[in-house]
Amino acid sequence: MQLSIEKNRKEKKLHGDYAFPVHISEESIGSFEGNSFMWHWHPEIELTWIRSGEMVYQVNTEEYVLREGDGLFCNSSALHSGHRIGEENCEYLSVTFHPRLVYGYNGSLLQEKYTDRITSDSQWTSLPLYADTPWQKTIIKKLQEIYEHSKSPAVDYELEVHILLCQIWQLLFCHYMEQPKAQTQTTAHLERLKKIITYMQTHYAESITLEDIAGHANICKNECCRFFKKYMHLTLFDYLLFYRIQESLPLLRKGLSITSAAQQTGFSDSCYYSKIFRRYMNCTPTEYKRGSYEK
Repeated sequence: MQLSIEKNRKEKKLHGDYAFPVHISEESIGSFEGNSFMWHWHPEIELTWIRSGEMVYQVNTEEYVLREGDGLFCNSSALHSGHRIGEENCEYLSVTFHPRLVYGYNGSLLQEKYTDRITSDSQWTSLPLYADTPWQKTIIKKLQEIYEHSKSPAVDYELEVHILLCQIWQLLFCHYMEQPKAQTQTTAHLERLKKIITYMQTHYAESITLEDIAGHANICKNECCRFFKKYMHLTLFDYLLFYRIQESLPLLRKGLSITSAAQQTGFSDSCYYSKIFRRYMNCTPTEYKRGSYEK
């Protein structure tokens, strides 16, 4: 499977509903095509707890290696993606919730004082959580409690989850208020990165060039390559090739020929497509179609 995402990279999946805007799910990185979930964002806050294995989790320009027992805070509307490390699978808990769960209603004091100042801060997009830091260990324990409640919901399930998430938010808020607000990362850089990624993911099926990408971001070609490599830790065209392969997977599953799948995802040569496919999927397109590959 792979995430269902709109053209602007917003995830389509609902994270709870208006009455109780919380979604709790056990996830496995190995269940995603290519052992990775693609870049996306959503207005909800996401908390992650690694139950087993390890993964690389990237939020905007920050990259984290998360191992068993670690956690992560991902702020509202931050771009994020993740992929497996090595051959071992990674099982994790994902808890997403709308800030409204904490502040109650629009215009409330809780919204103005305790949530908006964090969710609107584009320079505070994420925070890794480690068990060797006492206050972060407390958050991880509360995520574990949420996990236990979700497995066997009691009569007061929603109330318990609400209380635990508010307690987590209080810890995050207190830490946030203690931090100096001068950051090297700028909103302009994040917007530029979003522009580049969105352009490639919108036009991946076309014959796009470095000049096209740089022009969309209003920077020169050399700066575009340097900027992307600095923040994404891979080249523009490595990313584009990987994304094209990911987009070709559902086409192969639908029964399209290798040539058609290649052409519809921006590859002019099916032989080159097969070569890149093996690089990222560790199998040939034919093996993938037959279901004989191993994740």
